[in-house]
Amino acid sequence: MFGYIRIDKGELLVREYEAYKAVYCGLCRQMGKDYSFLSRLALSYDCTFYALFLMALRRDCTGFEKKHCRFNPLKKCQFCKCRDDALSKAAALTMILSYHKLDDNISDSGFFRALPYRLIKPLFSRWRKKAAERYPELDEAARRMMKAQREAEDNPDCTLDMAADPTAAMLSSVLSLEAEDEAQRRILAQTGYGIGRFIFFIDAVDDYKKDVKTGGFNPLCSLGESRFEIINRNLSQALASAFDAYNLLTVVDFKGIIDNILLRGLPGVQAEIVGKNTEASAEKADGKDMKNEGSV
Repeated sequence: MFGYIRIDKGELLVREYEAYKAVYCGLCRQMGKDYSFLSRLALSYDCTFYALFLMALRRDCTGFEKKHCRFNPLKKCQFCKCRDDALSKAAALTMILSYHKLDDNISDSGFFRALPYRLIKPLFSRWRKKAAERYPELDEAARRMMKAQREAEDNPDCTLDMAADPTAAMLSSVLSLEAEDEAQRRILAQTGYGIGRFIFFIDAVDDYKKDVKTGGFNPLCSLGESRFEIINRNLSQALASAFDAYNLLTVVDFKGIIDNILLRGLPGVQAEIVGKNTEASAEKADGKDMKNEGSV
């Protein structure tokens, strides 16, 4: 994933922030245990949210313990303890998605720009293989996403919805795996689909300037001058859809943190990234106007 599913730290209670950090550090520790010390470099906020969400659904958290941090042995951190495999599952998803992201970067880059990715690919390939053996359903969901994404990008008539669907469908499928019955499956599917759409759209906004410069695929390029207004509406709709579905779940553990992410963290990310790109476009347009006025 891409690191956009963040908390709004200022709006969390102190105990909630400490619990969130304990899940983050717990996932980091699990990745090192399941894969290798270096695999921890792929740790992301997105998969921390996935671990948190799984533990909230299953009520798996059994408490916290203080241990030395592997990156900074002089520092002690709180680590979340988990009864089931939520942390292992989140570690596996991190490895699987990191591998596919790396593979996609290689495909989208020229020979020399892709060299760093090619050098580390064997490591990620090994980690992904190990993760896929433990959780084949997660690997299959990611594989389907990448195949559908390439097909969408190769389609000259690709729309905004078509471009976002693979990421949304992947997260929908991943969360659906945790359902206890059909009603919960539909709720989790809708929650995942909305969050997945948000992730795809905000990543497209974040990469817009780079993609314009390099000629990479970006669905915003076909939206015209009102692209950021259109994408902003789609982002808000995706978040509303995800939160409405999530509200149908009975969540007790970590509810304050998940609410914070969906109601404060993600809208904050949206405002920051869309706002930054909107301002850049406005400045560019103003610069063109001034240049045209000077040439009259």
